[in-house]
Amino acid sequence: MVTKRNDSVARRGRRTVARGAGLICVAAAAGALLTGCGSEGDDDAAKTDASTAGRAASPSPTDGATLTDDQRERQALVPKAKVGYDKALDAAVATVDKSKPVSVELEGTPDKPSWEAEVATADGAAHTVHVDAVTGKAGQAQADTDQDQDDKRELADLLKKATVTPQQAAQTATDKTKGTVTSVELDDSDKGAMVLWSVDVVTTDDWNKTTFDIDATNRKILREHVDRD
Repeated sequence: MVTKRNDSVARRGRRTVARGAGLICVAAAAGALLTGCGSEGDDDAAKTDASTAGRAASPSPTDGATLTDDQRERQALVPKAKVGYDKALDAAVATVDKSKPVSVELEGTPDKPSWEAEVATADGAAHTVHVDAVTGKAGQAQADTDQDQDDKRELADLLKKATVTPQQAAQTATDKTKGTVTSVELDDSDKGAMVLWSVDVVTTDDWNKTTFDIDATNRKILREHVDRD
């Protein structure tokens, strides 16, 4: 808040015997008054100019000097991805017969951005597929050799429960926060009672990342968290 303060200045005239001298004093007083008013106006203008200059000099949110390491990484990588998450998922699913999408995430470097996608068949067998984020070309699917039978049953169960598609979940997220989707992942709640899609959206005006947890049965937003790091 800026508080304006008016200083009260007491002006006193001096009487002289000579009339001419009196006129000189009056003229001098008037000149002093005008000078004082002009000085205050100049000060106000100077303050306004300084304030404007200060605002102009302030760095914008996208100024590299004000960004964190993670924000700079997003700023460098996200614009390089010419293929969106949805096209990457389509390409990944096409490499494994009768599979469904499980997750997709933008990774790599600005020189070679890529999407790492995971798809799974109805029995829960997962496969990893890398998709070029510039050309959209999918690499060869690699089966997840670390899965045991319990892992497969758990993933198969999640896929059955998820009636909301990753595209629908991402749409729900971007309807709330405009930006670029950089990750979508099928998951469940901590207690395993609810299946959800976790969606990351990067806003390109500040390069923050907002993570949404979206119910995979009704598209309800369960949690929203902004990562400003």
